[in-house]
Amino acid sequence: MTLLETKNISIGFPSRHGIFIAVKNVSLTVKPGEILGVVGESGAGKSTVGNAIIALLEPPGEVIEGSVWFNGARIDDLSAEEKRLMRGKKIGMIFQDPQTSLDPLKTIRQQLVETIDLHLKLGKKGSNQRALELMEQVGIPEASLRLDHYPHQFSGGMRQRVVIALALCGDPELIIADEPTTALDVSVQKQILDLMRELCVSKNVGMILVTHDMGVIAEVADRVAVMYNSELMEVGETSQILSNPQHEYTKSLISAIPRPDKRVDRFPLVSYIEKVVENESEFNVKDHWLGQSRDFDMKVADDGRILEVKDLCMRFQQTNSIFKHKRRYLDAVKNVNFTIKEGETFGIVGESGSGKSTIARMITGLYTPYSGLVNFLGKEISAISHTPEVLPYRRQMQMVFQDPFSSLNSRMRVMNIVAEPILFHKLAKTREEAEHIVLDLLKLVGMSDDAYQKYPHQFSGGQRQRISIARALATRPRFLVCDEPTSALDVSVQAQILNLLKDLQEELNLTMMFISHDLPVIRQMCDRVAVMQSGRILELSDTEDLFIKPQSDYSKHLLSLMPNLKMISK
Repeated sequence: MTLLETKNISIGFPSRHGIFIAVKNVSLTVKPGEILGVVGESGAGKSTVGNAIIALLEPPGEVIEGSVWFNGARIDDLSAEEKRLMRGKKIGMIFQDPQTSLDPLKTIRQQLVETIDLHLKLGKKGSNQRALELMEQVGIPEASLRLDHYPHQFSGGMRQRVVIALALCGDPELIIADEPTTALDVSVQKQILDLMRELCVSKNVGMILVTHDMGVIAEVADRVAVMYNSELMEVGETSQILSNPQHEYTKSLISAIPRPDKRVDRFPLVSYIEKVVENESEFNVKDHWLGQSRDFDMKVADDGRILEVKDLCMRFQQTNSIFKHKRRYLDAVKNVNFTIKEGETFGIVGESGSGKSTIARMITGLYTPYSGLVNFLGKEISAISHTPEVLPYRRQMQMVFQDPFSSLNSRMRVMNIVAEPILFHKLAKTREEAEHIVLDLLKLVGMSDDAYQKYPHQFSGGQRQRISIARALATRPRFLVCDEPTSALDVSVQAQILNLLKDLQEELNLTMMFISHDLPVIRQMCDRVAVMQSGRILELSDTEDLFIKPQSDYSKHLLSLMPNLKMISK
């Protein structure tokens, strides 16, 4: 029996220039209890297929050819109201970005109960009990307390768990999961993947899993569909696709997966894709303004330290009260100590909510520490301050965020986005000089000559991340903080961005703090690694020592949770 079938569907987006074909002649089937993985590059059409099935295509997108069948009945020609009633009840959706999937003005309880009431009619008590069960099912600690929190009070990984709970509210027969584990660390990812597999087996739920993570595919998918440039390249059993791929594109895609078993100098690129080549430009970065006019009066310590963190703590107030004893606090970071030497890449790994990003925000001045010190280039910069004395140190430290789209101003052209920090810090004498610097920076990160005149929405995720890196380099920094810079990117774009960061570090003698939940990427990028849990550093060691002989039980646990990639051909 087939639960879902797409028959030769093509999806188009009409415009005044004609019809853009986003998906061409794609046929897929999903059986009850089966997980079908859909993989491919950004723009391949993976998410578009999922959105078409559940009738969530952005207007004016539409299915222009073919048909979609669910439980033997055609559903692509249903009325808008019939499709709305089917969503959530028959077909659930897990979206990639939990921040935009949740209503910031409603508590998690309100959002879950609203969906449960719509589909299951359990009454007030029953809906609240079901909401609590779902929160516990997806592994949210202190679920009864967290139900009454708002989305902004959750970490990225925790928000993704809430989105998964929302998708399960109506007991759907089919779940379309669009990059459901992108923002999750390995332990939470393992828990979520086990939950998905358990749902499919115990409740006979079918699932379409859209992802760029081959480790996720290897872990849970029964079959795999590989897409490229809007078309289906090949479909087969997971073991066959990963160990013996037939199409050249699939072979190239698999070769770009970061290796968890050993360190390599560079990440292989997906050579099948047109125009994807290493940067062979004659542009000499050593003669570039980045390498010339730094503040060399800021001296590095004799032992090479550029950054030192002493007894760093961060506390957030969770509940407010006029009575002090009734206030509840969350200690997000507890007595953290480490140093980073000039030119090294220092990695931080740990579960969602372990305090990784909080440390990054305290170091860069976005948060004021509850206690402790941050010393950078011999200056204590812990308190948020924009005094003339502190600003030269602040501009030597820049941050590359996880989501480049939300960190770039959508109303500004790329020229103005990258020029803004240059003009703010008065690093150019004239506007014309600043614009020349921007063009050099965009060239440095591998962007096209006309990129400066476009807006962020006109670029792919990988290109937007390159623009974010160019903006971070605009102040001639010595120290880059990279907070999950490639977690939302597919493997081929990830390889390009990580190779770019390696090249920039070598050419400009950059120092980096690299935060990631992707352990294979950490192994390839970092010299030393700190393993965090519940706000504390449990282990700090050289990267290879951590992967070969971890000391703490938690580190051993994390390494054991890495997806099994043994079947992947290398």
